[in-house]
Amino acid sequence: MLSSIFAPVTDPRVQGRILYKLSDLLTCALLTLLSNGVDFADMEEFAKHRAKSFGLFEGCESTPSHDTFRRMLGLVKPDEMVQCLCESGMKFLGTLAEKQVIVDGKKLRGYSPRSQGTNGKYLLNAYVSENHFVVGQQELQDKENEIVAIPQLLDKINIEGAIVTIDAIGTQVNIAQKIINLMAHYLLAVKENQKALYEAVTDAFKLNNPISEATEMNEDHGRLEERTCRILPAEVIGDNDITGRWANLTTIVEITSDVTIKATGETARTKRYYISDEDFPKASYFNMLARAHWEIENQLHWQLDVNFLEDDCRARTMNAAQNLSVVRKLALQIAKDYKDSMTSKTKPSIRKLLFRASLNSDFLLEMFTNYKF
Repeated sequence: MLSSIFAPVTDPRVQGRILYKLSDLLTCALLTLLSNGVDFADMEEFAKHRAKSFGLFEGCESTPSHDTFRRMLGLVKPDEMVQCLCESGMKFLGTLAEKQVIVDGKKLRGYSPRSQGTNGKYLLNAYVSENHFVVGQQELQDKENEIVAIPQLLDKINIEGAIVTIDAIGTQVNIAQKIINLMAHYLLAVKENQKALYEAVTDAFKLNNPISEATEMNEDHGRLEERTCRILPAEVIGDNDITGRWANLTTIVEITSDVTIKATGETARTKRYYISDEDFPKASYFNMLARAHWEIENQLHWQLDVNFLEDDCRARTMNAAQNLSVVRKLALQIAKDYKDSMTSKTKPSIRKLLFRASLNSDFLLEMFTNYKF
């Protein structure tokens, strides 16, 4: 049964005044997004014209309106929706051991379009880039609250044996300790928000030869990037007042990125620094982790904005914005899983798959049922 994926979600509506099953409404919302729909009005149209062919709303004399979908997604508990999303991913993964879990926040711009800078509603995501699965989500107000939200998110996930990567805002002593307490590993970006640590790490690379160095090159969209990673044991810093604050700190990392615009020949250089508890002697390993961390921007955040128009969504009713984001992420996982399962050498883009599903109900059902819920 298609709607069984949402069976664990508690129905918050008043019993005795319900026309449509909650699982049918949620499944209809998911199928709408999988077939190129983006909002509550699209869900109403899908319910009116296509839902019955998928066995939804059987026995109902009418179909739900856009207001029904808006109220329902506003009332449903976000934690239960996130549980459906994460459990579907974990059925594939089994465990997060030896996986890279990327933690990063995304602003819901449509929710508060007038908010500036780091103000506004954010969703903090835990993402396994290798498999394209979201394994955790936490709501927060304003980006600075990530410092508080990250430990809360990590407590909801079994990250034992995983390597957790976070950008500089998450480089906090208590967060590093939390990751170690949860029997995982960390790679944390170092910037001037940790001034003493940043200066100690940068000085260490000026004064010492690396124990390992690795370079890789990537070319796309008219850009050529050369990334050189160098690593040192953290003990070369020689100041326990600095290094001793960070749980199990073992390795410090420097990555130099030279990006050349092929059309102009102009090159820009940036240096990034990281700390890690992992005692791995190969710079190529840390180069790979640092590069993979930014895949959350292209593989998750960009996909949500471009293919599902998340930034344009103005849903503000109670929990609707957060729950809609969960449904989008589930739709994205289903589409990516189907794309990965295709055997053709030239695979269509996610946008093309969604468009094809909008035209062909048989293909939509095939894509949906291919995902092993």
